[in-house]
Amino acid sequence: MSWRPQYRSSKFRNVYGKAANREHCFDGIPITKNVHDNHFCAVNARFLAIVTESAGGGSFLVIPLEQTGRIEPNYPKVCGHQGNVLDIKWNPFIDNIIASCSEDTSVRIWEIPDGGLKRNMTEALLELHGHSRRVGLVEWHPTTNNILFSAGYDYKVLIWNLDIGEPVKMIDCHTDVILCMSFNTDGSLLTTTCKDKKLRVIEPRSGRVLQEANCKNHRVNRVVFLGNMKRLLTTGVSRWNTRQIALWDQEDLSMPMIEEEIDGLSGLLFPFYDADTHMLYLAGKGDGNIRYYEISTEKPYLSYLMEFRSPAPQKGL
Repeated sequence: MSWRPQYRSSKFRNVYGKAANREHCFDGIPITKNVHDNHFCAVNARFLAIVTESAGGGSFLVIPLEQTGRIEPNYPKVCGHQGNVLDIKWNPFIDNIIASCSEDTSVRIWEIPDGGLKRNMTEALLELHGHSRRVGLVEWHPTTNNILFSAGYDYKVLIWNLDIGEPVKMIDCHTDVILCMSFNTDGSLLTTTCKDKKLRVIEPRSGRVLQEANCKNHRVNRVVFLGNMKRLLTTGVSRWNTRQIALWDQEDLSMPMIEEEIDGLSGLLFPFYDADTHMLYLAGKGDGNIRYYEISTEKPYLSYLMEFRSPAPQKGL
């Protein structure tokens, strides 16, 4: 029997990344030195937001995308929090609205003026108090405006209705710190990873846990819903302490469909999924490279494409 190579038709055989020229970069930004495992930056079609190093309290910069080049040391900041800012996310419906959460146990909603900030912003549009310990994650609902989810170190997920500025539901099924939250395309399901080594699929309306996986062999850190494929992808650490990714069926979390080892580095791997092109980007904190994969519904499910390499380690993505 003759050996035949396995060819796959792919639109993305030659995807490559290219860093922007110096004049199209943002320079001179004092990025936060906090070691919390988050992105510390957020971007939308109009603005770039970056959590910065600040003495006493927490602050972040908001820069209009066209304003590239060197950022002045006294550039105005958003600085209303009393503790370090741990996460920032742009509203998917309104480009000027950004949510931030902090070690001061509060979540705040800010409205950025059209041309960017002209002076320091200390007054938030809304201040949300409901967590008893610091808040590590915020996530906007993908299909309903003015619904925000926040996860704190009190092991609770609060669902906020911003029209009334109150929490309308509390999801209280976690027994340890929540590491990551991700929604499916229509927002009817929420998946979380937790320090108790469990991966959960939750119905946010009722707070019911629909599926739960005990990840003893693959300690999960980050999870992302793969669009409407009914699949989840997690990044984590194997029992041999190598970084790995695993693909799961959202209806059945008893066993991962596939597990793939990446390398033996120690930084946390962040997965980014583009539902329109079915491409997955894997990037680690402290790494200098970003790997690209294509995800398909048939085996082998996950096909490695290419990687972007840079000599500088990345701090947030």
